[in-house]
Amino acid sequence: MSMNELAVILRHIDRSAFRLETLNHYAAPGEQGLWQAFRTGEPLPPRTPDADPWLRMVADSVQAGRSWSRVHVLDRPLTEYLQFELLGYHGNTLVGEQVWIADRGQHQAALNRLRQDFWLLDEQIALVMHYNTSGTLMRMDRADDPTPFLAWRDQALAHAVPLGQFLDSTRDELPRSW
Repeated sequence: MSMNELAVILRHIDRSAFRLETLNHYAAPGEQGLWQAFRTGEPLPPRTPDADPWLRMVADSVQAGRSWSRVHVLDRPLTEYLQFELLGYHGNTLVGEQVWIADRGQHQAALNRLRQDFWLLDEQIALVMHYNTSGTLMRMDRADDPTPFLAWRDQALAHAVPLGQFLDSTRDELPRSW
Protein backbone atom coordinates (compact mmCIF):
# COMPACT_ATOMS: atom_id res chain seq x y z
CA MET A 1 0.00 0.00 0.00
CA SER A 2 1.32 3.46 -0.90
CA MET A 3 0.92 6.73 0.99
CA ASN A 4 -1.58 7.85 -1.64
CA GLU A 5 -3.66 4.73 -1.00
CA LEU A 6 -3.42 5.39 2.74
CA ALA A 7 -4.68 8.96 2.22
CA VAL A 8 -7.73 7.59 0.38
CA ILE A 9 -8.47 5.21 3.26
CA LEU A 10 -7.97 7.98 5.84
CA ARG A 11 -10.48 10.19 4.06
CA HIS A 12 -13.11 7.50 4.65
CA ILE A 13 -12.64 6.65 8.32
CA ASP A 14 -15.80 6.69 10.40
CA ARG A 15 -14.54 7.53 13.89
CA SER A 16 -10.81 7.62 14.45
CA ALA A 17 -7.28 7.49 13.16
CA PHE A 18 -4.38 6.71 15.48
CA ARG A 19 -0.70 6.66 14.52
CA LEU A 20 2.17 5.14 16.51
CA GLU A 21 5.60 6.44 15.53
CA THR A 22 8.71 4.80 16.95
CA LEU A 23 11.66 5.97 14.85
CA ASN A 24 14.12 8.75 15.62
CA HIS A 25 14.33 9.70 11.93
CA TYR A 26 11.98 9.46 8.96
CA ALA A 27 12.92 10.14 5.34
CA ALA A 28 9.54 11.23 4.00
CA PRO A 29 9.85 12.55 0.44
CA GLY A 30 7.29 15.29 1.01
CA GLU A 31 9.23 16.92 3.82
CA GLN A 32 12.75 16.92 2.41
CA GLY A 33 12.66 20.63 1.49
CA LEU A 34 11.46 21.62 4.96
CA TRP A 35 14.01 19.30 6.57
CA GLN A 36 16.87 20.89 4.66
CA ALA A 37 15.62 24.40 5.46
CA PHE A 38 15.44 23.46 9.15
CA ARG A 39 18.98 22.05 9.07
CA THR A 40 20.42 25.20 7.50
CA GLY A 41 18.50 27.58 9.77
CA GLU A 42 16.30 29.02 7.03
CA PRO A 43 12.83 30.32 7.91
CA LEU A 44 10.15 27.67 7.67
CA PRO A 45 6.78 28.41 6.12
CA PRO A 46 3.76 28.12 8.39
CA ARG A 47 2.10 24.69 8.39
CA THR A 48 -1.55 25.41 7.74
CA PRO A 49 -4.41 23.55 6.06
CA ASP A 50 -4.26 26.07 3.22
CA ALA A 51 -0.62 25.27 2.51
CA ASP A 52 -0.43 21.57 3.42
CA PRO A 53 -2.80 18.98 1.84
CA TRP A 54 -2.21 16.54 4.72
CA LEU A 55 -3.26 19.12 7.29
CA ARG A 56 -6.29 20.01 5.14
CA MET A 57 -7.36 16.35 5.20
CA VAL A 58 -6.93 16.12 8.97
CA ALA A 59 -8.71 19.44 9.58
CA ASP A 60 -11.66 18.44 7.42
CA SER A 61 -11.90 15.06 9.14
CA VAL A 62 -11.75 16.58 12.64
CA GLN A 63 -14.38 19.16 11.68
CA ALA A 64 -16.61 16.26 10.57
CA GLY A 65 -16.34 14.80 14.10
CA ARG A 66 -13.58 12.23 13.70
CA SER A 67 -10.74 11.83 16.19
CA TRP A 68 -7.10 11.99 15.10
CA SER A 69 -4.26 11.18 17.48
CA ARG A 70 -0.70 9.96 17.54
CA VAL A 71 1.98 8.95 19.98
CA HIS A 72 5.63 9.28 19.09
CA VAL A 73 7.75 6.98 21.26
CA LEU A 74 11.18 8.54 21.13
CA ASP A 75 14.67 8.37 22.56
CA ARG A 76 16.72 11.12 24.13
CA PRO A 77 18.77 13.07 23.60
CA LEU A 78 16.64 14.38 20.77
CA THR A 79 18.15 13.89 17.34
CA GLU A 80 18.18 16.87 15.00
CA TYR A 81 15.37 15.22 13.06
CA LEU A 82 13.24 14.74 16.20
CA GLN A 83 13.70 18.44 17.01
CA PHE A 84 12.37 19.22 13.52
CA GLU A 85 9.47 16.80 13.83
CA LEU A 86 8.44 17.93 17.31
CA LEU A 87 8.23 21.51 16.12
CA GLY A 88 6.36 20.45 13.00
CA TYR A 89 3.67 18.74 15.10
CA HIS A 90 2.43 22.21 16.00
CA GLY A 91 0.61 22.30 12.66
CA ASN A 92 -1.05 18.97 13.46
CA THR A 93 -2.32 20.21 16.80
CA LEU A 94 -3.65 23.42 15.28
CA VAL A 95 -6.03 21.40 13.08
CA GLY A 96 -7.25 19.26 15.98
CA GLU A 97 -4.98 16.24 16.05
CA GLN A 98 -3.99 15.12 19.54
CA VAL A 99 -0.23 14.58 19.64
CA TRP A 100 1.37 12.74 22.55
CA ILE A 101 5.03 12.00 23.26
CA ALA A 102 6.37 8.99 25.16
CA ASP A 103 9.98 9.11 26.31
CA ARG A 104 11.36 5.59 26.02
CA GLY A 105 14.10 6.39 28.54
CA GLN A 106 11.60 7.24 31.26
CA HIS A 107 9.52 4.09 30.74
CA GLN A 108 11.96 1.52 29.34
CA ALA A 109 10.18 -1.59 30.55
CA ALA A 110 6.86 -0.52 29.07
CA LEU A 111 8.08 1.13 25.88
CA ASN A 112 11.13 -0.84 24.72
CA ARG A 113 8.89 -3.38 22.97
CA LEU A 114 7.12 -0.64 21.00
CA ARG A 115 9.33 -0.54 17.92
CA GLN A 116 6.76 -1.03 15.13
CA ASP A 117 5.04 1.91 13.46
CA PHE A 118 1.39 1.52 12.58
CA TRP A 119 -1.93 3.17 11.85
CA LEU A 120 -5.07 2.05 13.67
CA LEU A 121 -8.27 3.10 11.91
CA ASP A 122 -11.67 3.01 13.59
CA GLU A 123 -10.12 0.52 16.04
CA GLN A 124 -10.73 -2.16 13.41
CA ILE A 125 -8.01 -1.80 10.78
CA ALA A 126 -4.31 -1.94 11.64
CA LEU A 127 -1.81 -0.94 8.96
CA VAL A 128 1.77 -1.94 9.78
CA MET A 129 4.48 0.33 8.39
CA HIS A 130 7.87 -1.09 7.45
CA TYR A 131 10.87 1.24 7.13
CA ASN A 132 14.47 0.71 6.11
CA THR A 133 17.34 1.79 8.36
CA SER A 134 17.39 5.31 6.87
CA GLY A 135 13.73 5.88 7.73
CA THR A 136 12.26 5.42 4.25
CA LEU A 137 8.87 3.74 4.14
CA MET A 138 9.27 0.49 2.22
CA ARG A 139 5.76 -0.91 2.50
CA MET A 140 2.55 -0.94 4.50
CA ASP A 141 0.61 -4.14 5.25
CA ARG A 142 -2.81 -4.67 6.73
CA ALA A 143 -2.66 -6.81 9.88
CA ASP A 144 -5.01 -9.75 10.18
CA ASP A 145 -6.06 -8.86 13.72
CA PRO A 146 -6.14 -5.34 15.21
CA THR A 147 -6.27 -6.61 18.82
CA PRO A 148 -2.52 -6.37 19.63
CA PHE A 149 -2.40 -2.92 18.04
CA LEU A 150 -5.18 -1.71 20.33
CA ALA A 151 -3.11 -2.92 23.30
CA TRP A 152 0.06 -1.25 21.97
CA ARG A 153 -1.84 2.00 21.41
CA ASP A 154 -3.13 1.90 24.97
CA GLN A 155 0.33 1.09 26.30
CA ALA A 156 1.88 4.02 24.44
CA LEU A 157 -0.85 6.42 25.57
CA ALA A 158 -0.51 5.29 29.20
CA HIS A 159 3.13 6.42 29.18
CA ALA A 160 2.82 9.56 27.06
CA VAL A 161 2.30 13.23 27.77
CA PRO A 162 0.64 15.83 25.56
CA LEU A 163 2.97 17.51 23.06
CA GLY A 164 2.82 20.90 24.80
CA GLN A 165 3.85 19.41 28.13
CA PHE A 166 6.74 17.54 26.50
CA LEU A 167 7.91 20.67 24.65
CA ASP A 168 7.85 22.66 27.89
CA SER A 169 10.18 20.07 29.44
CA THR A 170 12.61 20.10 26.49
CA ARG A 171 12.96 23.82 25.68
CA ASP A 172 16.74 23.58 26.21
CA GLU A 173 16.93 20.82 23.59
CA LEU A 174 15.03 22.76 20.92
CA PRO A 175 17.27 25.43 19.38
CA ARG A 176 14.48 27.12 17.43
CA SER A 177 10.77 27.28 16.91
CA TRP A 178 8.64 26.77 13.82
